[in-house]
Amino acid sequence: MHRAISTHVFLRQRLHPGLLDAMLRGGAEGIEIFAARHHFDYTDRAHVREIATWFRSNPVEYNSLHQPLYSDAEWSRDVGPTVNVIDVEKARRIDAMDEIKRALEVAEMIPINKMVLHLGGRDDKWNNRALEHSLTAIEHLKAFAHPLGVRLLVENLQNEVTEPGNLLEILRVGHFDSVGVCLDVGHAHASVGVEAAFTVLKDRIRELHLHDNHGSKDEHLWPGSGTLDWPHLMQQVGELKEPPVGTLEIHHELAETPESVSSRAAAAFALLEKSAGQP
Repeated sequence: MHRAISTHVFLRQRLHPGLLDAMLRGGAEGIEIFAARHHFDYTDRAHVREIATWFRSNPVEYNSLHQPLYSDAEWSRDVGPTVNVIDVEKARRIDAMDEIKRALEVAEMIPINKMVLHLGGRDDKWNNRALEHSLTAIEHLKAFAHPLGVRLLVENLQNEVTEPGNLLEILRVGHFDSVGVCLDVGHAHASVGVEAAFTVLKDRIRELHLHDNHGSKDEHLWPGSGTLDWPHLMQQVGELKEPPVGTLEIHHELAETPESVSSRAAAAFALLEKSAGQP
């Protein structure tokens, strides 16, 4: 499994090369940039250029972009996600796709090869409308991302739309053979269960979001801090046909420093290797 870490751990801060250096020191082979304007302002050419310069100077290979969840430049932890590509209102769906496309354009400067896409918010239900809007969004964004060399990965969330069986149905009905899955193991652990999610989605998994919780809510803790069975998870990872990227996606509210992220990421990667039976 390829090692990566998401800048989500530093979401409260403006992204800069020093934070990226800290993740690299922790053993990351790839970076997932969390697209939020207050953190990584994908609309600011100077900021994008600064981050692109760092990537050109550092040997990281497995890089992805997490779609924007918020359209505003101002953000606080009390602000709910506003970018929803399957919103019931057409104007909001169009605005959401436009915002995601603005973020995707950074692939012209930064070597990103995947984008993680959310289908719906926490309360979205599974029905024909959700299926139709999901198909439209994926088709539209896939066409936009392809010339940029970016592959779409849809993520399982804590909603009905992205339950493993429904997620697979969306990909099957749309004939989206080139679209993969980012399996969020924390979301699965707090809902349908990790083993059930692997069983349904294993042929489509290309990336994992790795974090822990206690099985009831989405806490985004460091691996080993909750109740997720990491040895069993790593056994399932070893059975996948294609080695995925394993991305640590840790909660920004843990208030980590660059130094603590380096050391805790290294410890997390060591835990995963031990769980996989590697020396």
